[in-house]
Amino acid sequence: MSNILLFGSTGDTGKPLLEQTLDAGHSVRGAERDWPRDFIEHERFEKCEADLLDGDLAHLMDGIDVVISAVGLGRDPQTLINPPPLYTEGAVNMVEAMRKTGKKRLVVISAAFADPKATVPLWFKGATAALDRIFRQMGEMERVLRVCEDIDWTAVRPGWLLNRKRTGDYEVSLDDMPRNTLRTRRPDLAQFMLECALEDKHVRERPFIARKEDVKLETPPALIEELWPF
Repeated sequence: MSNILLFGSTGDTGKPLLEQTLDAGHSVRGAERDWPRDFIEHERFEKCEADLLDGDLAHLMDGIDVVISAVGLGRDPQTLINPPPLYTEGAVNMVEAMRKTGKKRLVVISAAFADPKATVPLWFKGATAALDRIFRQMGEMERVLRVCEDIDWTAVRPGWLLNRKRTGDYEVSLDDMPRNTLRTRRPDLAQFMLECALEDKHVRERPFIARKEDVKLETPPALIEELWPF
C-alpha cells in the first residue's frame, strides 16, 4: 500500500480521488489551506493545513510515496480576470519540495484545452473564452514540468468535466482528444490519475482522457447551464 500526498482533496475531482484511494487501501495526507467543517474522517486520512502558493511544502513530504494535485480554480469574475498562479507557482513549489526530500512521482490535472491544437468544437472554444487565462496557465504549468528531468511527472488532460458516476470505459490518447469525445467524468478522471500515480503510467507524458456522452450533455445549452447556472 502507498502513502499519497493529495492537494485539492476537497474539490470536485479531489473528493472521488480521495474516496477511491482510501477504498483501495492506501493512506492519504490531504493538504488544504482551509478544511470545511465535517469533511471526511478516516483512519488512513490525515488532514494538514498548507498553502500551495505560500511557503515551503517539504514538511508535507515525510513518508510520502506519490504526490497528486487535483487543485482547481473557481469561475467567479475576479478569478477569471486575474487567476492566481495556482498551477504554475503551485507546480514549482511542489517540485522544489519533492527535490528537497527526494520524491519522484507527481501527477497533476491539466486540461485538454491547455493545448491550443486540441480538437474541440468551435462553439466550445467561443463559449469558454472567459476561461482562456486559466487554460493558458495550465499550459505554462506543463512547460514547467517538461523541463523537470529529475521528476517523474504526468499532466493529465481531461475534457469538459462532468459530474456523473464512474464508468471506467474512458479513452486515453497522447496526440489529441480521443475521437468524437468532448467530456470527462470526474470519477473516471480520478481513477485514471490514481492508476497513473501508482502504476507509473504515462511518465513524462500529457495524456488526454475523455469518453463519448449523450448528445444532450455535449451541446451549447448544457455548457451555458453548467458554467453560468445563475
